[in-house]
Amino acid sequence: MKKIKNSLGALTMPLVALGVLLLFNLIRCIVTGSWSFYEISIATDEKGSVLTGNLISIIDSASALVILAMGMTLVTAACGGQDISVGAVGAIAGAFFVIMMHPQKEVQMSTLTSVAWPNVILGVVVAIIAAVIFCLFNGVLVAYFKIQPMIATLILFSCGRSIAYYFLYQALGVGSIKLDDPIIFAIGKTIPGVPIPTSIFVVILVGLLMWLIFKRTNLRLYTQAVGINQKAAQLNGINPVMVKLLSFVMLGVCVAVAAIVKSTSLSTLTTKSLMDSFEMDAILAVAIGANNLGGGKFRLGGSILGAYTIQTLTTTLNAMEVSSDSMKFYKAIVIIVIMVAGSPVVRNWIVSLGNKIKMTTRAARVKEVE
Repeated sequence: MKKIKNSLGALTMPLVALGVLLLFNLIRCIVTGSWSFYEISIATDEKGSVLTGNLISIIDSASALVILAMGMTLVTAACGGQDISVGAVGAIAGAFFVIMMHPQKEVQMSTLTSVAWPNVILGVVVAIIAAVIFCLFNGVLVAYFKIQPMIATLILFSCGRSIAYYFLYQALGVGSIKLDDPIIFAIGKTIPGVPIPTSIFVVILVGLLMWLIFKRTNLRLYTQAVGINQKAAQLNGINPVMVKLLSFVMLGVCVAVAAIVKSTSLSTLTTKSLMDSFEMDAILAVAIGANNLGGGKFRLGGSILGAYTIQTLTTTLNAMEVSSDSMKFYKAIVIIVIMVAGSPVVRNWIVSLGNKIKMTTRAARVKEVE
C-alpha cells in the first residue's frame, strides 16, 4: 500500500495536469451544452468499423509520442540530457520501412500498393536496425567521447531528414510516397473486424515489454545509478558506458516503432514532415511526467501521462477551433503554467503552506481542549 501511495505521489504533476485539461473540457461542454468532446461512436465505411471521438483520437494520436517518450526517458535518466534527433531518426526509419515493403526498388513509384506480409516484417526489422545504428552513433558520442547529449544529437537533428530523403529518392525515385494498401491500413488504422485503433495495441505491447525488462533485469537500478552518480556506479561494478549505450539502443527501437505507427497512419509519407517536432514534444512529455531532466530517477508512467497530456491539449485546442498559427502560442502558455506549477519552488511552497495549515489546525484544537 505504501509503495502504491509513493507511486501515485510521484505522478501527481502529470495526473493533475491531465485532470485539469479534462475538467476544463467538461466545464466547456456544460457551458456550450454540447458533449461532443466526450462522445464516442462507431463510424462505418467500406474499410470497416472504427471507434471515433475526441477521447479515442487522443489515445490514438498520442501513441507514437507515448512510445517515443518511453525511450527518451531512459536516455534522459542515464545521460542527464535529451536526444533532439529522434524526429529525424524517425524519418530515416520510416523511409527504410517503406523502401523494404516494395520488392521492385528499381521501379519509380509514387503509390505503395500490393504489400505482402513478408515485406512488412522485413521493413519493421530493417527500420529498427537503421534507427538503432543511428541512435548508437549518438550514444558513442555521448558515452565514449563525453559530449553533452543535446550537442551530440544536433548533428542528426540537422542532417537526418536529408539522409532519409536521399535513401527514399535513391530507392523509389520519389521524395514522397502515397500509402494505399489494406495491410498498411491495418497497421496504421484498424484491423478489419476490430474497431479499436491498432496503435493502442502497439503502445500496450511496448509498455508490457518495458515492464518485463525492468521487472526481470536490473536495468532500472543501473540506469538510475549511472544518472545519479556515474563515478559511484562505476565503483560498484556498473559500466556507465554500456548502460548509456543500451539506453540509446532502446531509444532506437522506440523511435523505429513510433515511426512505423506514425507513417502507416498517414495517407502520404514525406521525410520532411514525418515526426516533425516530435523531439520537443517527447522532451516535454518527460518533463511533465515529473522526471529529472538532469538524470537519475525516472518514471515511465509519468512520461506516458505527459504524452497524453500534450495530445489532450492539442485536441482541446482543435475542438475550440483555434487556428494552426495560434495553436503553438496557446500550447506554450499552457505548458509554461504546467511546468511552473510542477517546479520544485512551487511544490515546496505548497508543502510549506500545507504544514502551516496543519500546525494552525492543531493549535486551534489544543486551545479548544484547554
